[in-house]
Amino acid sequence: MSQPLADLRLRERVAALGLWQRLVLAVLAGLGLTLAQPPVSFPFALFIVVPLLVWLVDATPSPRAAALTGWAVGFGMFVSGLHWMGHAFLVDAERFAWLLPFAVTLLPAGLAVFWAAAFWLAKKVWHDGWGRALLLAVMIGLAEFARSTVLTGFPWGLPGYAWVETPVMQAVRYVGPHGMTFLTLALCALPLIAGLQRPVAWVALAVLAGLWAEGATRAHPPAPIDPPVLRIVQPNAAQHLKWKPGHRERFAARLEALSSAPAGSFGRPDVVIWPETAITFLPQDAPNLVARIAASAQGPPLITGALFYERDAEGQRQWFNSLMVATEDGQITDRYDKHHLVPFGEYLPGRWLLESIGLEAIAGMGGAGFVAGPGPRTITVQGLPPFAAAICYELIFPGGFVADNTRPGWILHLTNDAWFGDFAGPQQHLAQARIRAIEQGLPVVRAANTGISAVIDATGRVTHALPLGTHGAIDAPLPAALAPTIYSRSGDTPVLALLLLGAVGFLVRPSMLRRPD
Repeated sequence: MSQPLADLRLRERVAALGLWQRLVLAVLAGLGLTLAQPPVSFPFALFIVVPLLVWLVDATPSPRAAALTGWAVGFGMFVSGLHWMGHAFLVDAERFAWLLPFAVTLLPAGLAVFWAAAFWLAKKVWHDGWGRALLLAVMIGLAEFARSTVLTGFPWGLPGYAWVETPVMQAVRYVGPHGMTFLTLALCALPLIAGLQRPVAWVALAVLAGLWAEGATRAHPPAPIDPPVLRIVQPNAAQHLKWKPGHRERFAARLEALSSAPAGSFGRPDVVIWPETAITFLPQDAPNLVARIAASAQGPPLITGALFYERDAEGQRQWFNSLMVATEDGQITDRYDKHHLVPFGEYLPGRWLLESIGLEAIAGMGGAGFVAGPGPRTITVQGLPPFAAAICYELIFPGGFVADNTRPGWILHLTNDAWFGDFAGPQQHLAQARIRAIEQGLPVVRAANTGISAVIDATGRVTHALPLGTHGAIDAPLPAALAPTIYSRSGDTPVLALLLLGAVGFLVRPSMLRRPD
């Protein structure tokens, strides 16, 4: 069977470009991948962008050239998809603005190495035929898994998240985020690469249509009988003002006033929830202030983010980014310490190498950094179903915040997205919270300092929310949990095994890729 005409013509056009032109096109392809992510959320761009990745590999003369092309694609995707990180360096611009160009380029450049490896491996066994689209999808799928795990991992903006605003995303409860990445790349590449005269292209479109239809017909969880009522408080405390005298008192008064507001249409709240590091004092040193803020809830327990410390053997303070539960009488009855810390934000990898150029200052608490907690666990508060806690960055790791021994009834996410501006970063973070809800079949309750605070049901639907840049409170019932999903039971192991099996098959038997005559 002859090669599809569209595939052949476009492949030839890309091959006719010079090296620098191809690299620019590769960077633009990476930008195109970002268009599929929130806040733009246009996944249909992938039907052009993903085939372009295949044609870019076609045009490279060697694995080394393919690796350079893959790096350019990854750099384009990460520099556009993670541009919001630069905002964190403007919070204290006098000290850190000089680091902004490095932050918004060096991290994308490093993450792009995973894409370089994927393109290099694919080119090693590259042949004509539509099978090369599957080969590239397998290799990128493995590269994205590696990006999500190596050096503590950073699984932000995976290609499979492109479907978060569509019913297709419901399939993540079966295959997880890495399975969604492979399916996305394969199904979006095959129609143009194989050509619509081949059955495989129609099979790809039919699978995608089936996933869409299955997701669209999935029923939302039934309303539980007499659910607990949550009050989620969003103070909208600007990060550059939050810790300054005068402003601290103003934001504290706002938190307390919103917590003590009259009951809404759902009745008196059963719990009041404040966001990550909502309080600017140390609870263990100020029990009178703990009693005051707990009393503002007017009866129910208060859950809030706070900083804690412990003394090490030398008497030095070790800092923890924590969630605490306080009762009306001011007693701290439980505490969860964040265990998956942010590199360069909460601790400094290789600090002894980097502190000489001043980078330890961004590691928090004057350079001391934070200590990781013991790990995920299920927390029980009277009057509420048990919940899994996640603080900020922890929620981007699928399943990494749910303890193995006990399935919770919901997930509580405390975050402070004020570090990341008011555009893409907070919206992408919310999208990942919605995906975690679908994966686990559990509602997610999100308290964010400057937004977007939200209640998300177990199918990923936002039932209540407060927008960015506003202060206020959400009173809402806790949605019901669903039965454990396939992914919540199996994790990433089955998909990883299939991707590895596929990669080995292509590497051992490259004839699988050859175009039939």
